[in-house]
Amino acid sequence: MSNKKEIKVGLFLAGTGHHIASWRHPKAIEDGAMNLPYLINLAQTAEKGKLDMIFLADSLSVNKNSHPNIITRFEPLTLLTAMAGATKHIGLAATASTTYSEPFHIARQFASLDHLSSGRAGWNVVTSSIPQTGLNFSKTEHLEHDKRYERAEEFVEIVKGLWDSWEEFAFIRDKEDGKFINEDKMHELGHKGEFFSVQGPLNIARAPQGYPVIIQAGSSPAGQALAAQIAEVIFTAQNNIEDAKKFYKGIKEQVRSFGRNPDEVLVMPGIFPIIGDTEEEAHAKYQELQDLIPVELGLSILSNYLGGIDLTQYPLQSRFSDLNIEKVDGVQSRYELIKKMAEKDDLTLEQLYKSVAGSRGHHIFIGTPEQLADKMEEWVEREACDGFNLMPPLLPEGLENFVEKVVPILQERGVYRKEYEGKTLRDHLELKEPKNRYASN
Repeated sequence: MSNKKEIKVGLFLAGTGHHIASWRHPKAIEDGAMNLPYLINLAQTAEKGKLDMIFLADSLSVNKNSHPNIITRFEPLTLLTAMAGATKHIGLAATASTTYSEPFHIARQFASLDHLSSGRAGWNVVTSSIPQTGLNFSKTEHLEHDKRYERAEEFVEIVKGLWDSWEEFAFIRDKEDGKFINEDKMHELGHKGEFFSVQGPLNIARAPQGYPVIIQAGSSPAGQALAAQIAEVIFTAQNNIEDAKKFYKGIKEQVRSFGRNPDEVLVMPGIFPIIGDTEEEAHAKYQELQDLIPVELGLSILSNYLGGIDLTQYPLQSRFSDLNIEKVDGVQSRYELIKKMAEKDDLTLEQLYKSVAGSRGHHIFIGTPEQLADKMEEWVEREACDGFNLMPPLLPEGLENFVEKVVPILQERGVYRKEYEGKTLRDHLELKEPKNRYASN
């Protein structure tokens, strides 16, 4: 590796691919989200490409208009456990909600994954933005946006406290003396707060990484504040390099304001790459996918980001200003991004839903492997990010193209690893292992 900064890359894995119509493509594996051999093969392909991690999103509510990859799919931690046995190096990260889970469960599940994978686990902390989710958890109302983030802050601190339940050498297992643990190295949390009361200790030994890597994806003011306090990796959606630079600088400053080292927090925006051997081929691939989006579905997906407004009442050639949208209580950062994109490019409703439905607001790249390598290197060099969360629109083709055609270019330039040098996800991301709060210095 040269003195240049190493580009971090994760695979945001989604069944047939991230494009909303990917399942309709002739090359798609139509049951991709539920096909275990296929999914394991994708994980192994990503590992062949020396990616840092695989990331699985999750949702706890679906409807008839949800992405086909979401309507039916494996529970993420269960799937990652299967992948752990089929891979050796690549990190394994999953989403889990702080609004519809309990800290003890999450602490135990991710510590288990970290043990089973020999230190490759990561937790993406989310607050669940879909209001209907509460109906699946015996609730009639969804917790208000800022309250969800207050709950998340307390939740994460409890989980980290539970992960510190056992110091090193706590389990002595002395058969002769009949002593299984050193009681002085076992710690009860004894937490009582606004949202939770948790005694502890956690009933699993300290994770190989100390803590699984903590990831956060909120870009609203409350989301950024939470990320700055707790995250080691921040996923975000940024459409252009100038906005990405502003976000990068701002979030790093917030990290510093909480007394943390900004160099120990990685920013990884999503990138939606359409790769062709020529620009013409790449654009043709993109258009082929765009033409597969049903109008009703595209409008429904866009509506979800715009506060649930009925878009069918507007002509497809309407502009954003015609939609009369008030405050939304969903993913506020994504709403602002979509609004800015629509107004900047003066998009029609049809153009907007195709853009949003296809990539869900993430940066769309269309071009050759060399051009993609150029863009990735430029963004990292100009401090717009530390790496990328790769979102192939069509799988397996999109991942295979990246691994076979883009990775060698990045390796040749000295900005991407040729081999894994460490064993854990923290090693890959160059993140420190957290100290146990109870251990003596």
